[in-house]
Amino acid sequence: MDNLIAKADTLLEALPYMQRFRGETFVIKYGGSFMDSTDSVVRSGVARDVVFIEAVGINPVIVHGGGKAITRALEQAGVETRFEQGYRVTTPKSVEVVEQVLSREINPGIVGMINELGGKARGFSGTEIFRCKPFRPLGQAGEPLDIGLVGEVTGVNTAPLLECIAQDITPVISPTATGEDGQVYNCNADVAAGQAAVALRPKRLVYMSDVPGLLQNPDDPASVISHLPVAEVEALKAGGVISKGMIPKVDSAVTAVAAGVEKVFFIDGRLSHSLLLEIFTDAGVGTEIVGQ
Repeated sequence: MDNLIAKADTLLEALPYMQRFRGETFVIKYGGSFMDSTDSVVRSGVARDVVFIEAVGINPVIVHGGGKAITRALEQAGVETRFEQGYRVTTPKSVEVVEQVLSREINPGIVGMINELGGKARGFSGTEIFRCKPFRPLGQAGEPLDIGLVGEVTGVNTAPLLECIAQDITPVISPTATGEDGQVYNCNADVAAGQAAVALRPKRLVYMSDVPGLLQNPDDPASVISHLPVAEVEALKAGGVISKGMIPKVDSAVTAVAAGVEKVFFIDGRLSHSLLLEIFTDAGVGTEIVGQ
């Protein structure tokens, strides 16, 4: 009986959040090692959470990553991978493989899981949704690096996404884009999700990855920064707390908050039901970035 009462208490804790967020849109960056798990229950865990938030009237918009599947596919295709100062150089041959894996394998897999679990989802290649220009990071001497067909998202076609939302369908988007030259480009999924949030102005933007949140000490998983105003971000960058692959995530979060997104969450996709715990509980389980 105590166990049943505890379950009822959990539902009551979630109730005000369900009421508050009903009819709102959440953009979710769907990614992490759970996507590569051999355990079907682990792979479908986040999809179950998505179906739950659909059921309580929230409109999810998903931008997914590629996990290790892209690396495996490139190796199997015999495509050599070259890096320039940490950035993967994307050739016309490799972008063919990337688009195949992202838009024709991973994307339909996520859509299928959501639909099989009773939700409603529709897949989109990022080339239908995102427009981009070539991304040219700066080298050590400040010179722009040519890393091939890697795109920086400059625009979002919101019409098909809004159509899905109006029909209570979850759009699931791969992180590719169409360039000004008509070429297909591979994009950073975190940045693509951030730009989708800028365009759609959702109530929440959620980044899922393989860390518990932003960490004060990268070697200590318990050092999660639970609340971070955007005004403190630059100091954390200068101190090395926000570094490497976390920089584009956080920069995208800051841009989204500046565009009107109320809060951005960073949560651990490996933690069972982390999406529900962050959205529907008082304590939350990751980092929230806010305007002030």
